[in-house]
Amino acid sequence: MSNATSANTIRPATIRESEAAHFGKLAADWWNPKGSSAMLHKLNPVRLGFIRDAIDAHFGNDSRATKPLAGRRAVDVGCGAGLLCEPLARLGAEVTGVDAAEENIAAARLHAEGSGLTIDYRCGDVGQLGLTGYDLVTSMEVIEHVADKSAFVGALEAALADGGLMILSTPNRTTRSRLLLVEGAEAIGMVPRGTHHWDDFITPVELHDLLDAAGLKMGNPMGIAWSVSRGLHLSDDLALNYIVIVTRKD
Repeated sequence: MSNATSANTIRPATIRESEAAHFGKLAADWWNPKGSSAMLHKLNPVRLGFIRDAIDAHFGNDSRATKPLAGRRAVDVGCGAGLLCEPLARLGAEVTGVDAAEENIAAARLHAEGSGLTIDYRCGDVGQLGLTGYDLVTSMEVIEHVADKSAFVGALEAALADGGLMILSTPNRTTRSRLLLVEGAEAIGMVPRGTHHWDDFITPVELHDLLDAAGLKMGNPMGIAWSVSRGLHLSDDLALNYIVIVTRKD
């Protein structure tokens, strides 16, 4: 059962204002595949492949179905301008997108309208919006940016319906991630400067312990790796970034 005592429970704030401001400045360029968020556009198909396999396995879907999330509610926390929300809506979900930056939410609403999609975008702290009952909870590359990781995980747990599925991704705190994601990608302009703070990266063991304390069970993480020949791809190598399935404990 959920740890949430009620839909109106007010949880500790998780937003780090400096991070919200940083990503808000990128809002106007978020949907440009050659702009400042180009790396996210390359990363999104990898995430979506993992998510599609996970929801099919968890909910017992036919892998050929075009609307595997039909009749289900999904929330993407830290949604930016909606790069993941829109595909989830196209998979049939009733989607909520949450972000800390007003600029991102404005850009997300505008793009969804232009795409003919109905998505409930909300600006605010996930711990203070009273979100509950979502069959799918996603949060991609967000936990490393929050002010209170434990409170953030607690808010995600509160949003998850019984029998629901959570999917998280985040950079790993390794020497390789420091060299490639922070000192490398940001230095050559592949990622906007100031996006990553290596000390805030979280290892799989640390994430497991946070989830366990919130009454959640973490599956085996899958790495998101990069190579010259394959670009970004799913891998057993967790050194740079990883994505993981999370469910409630039995």
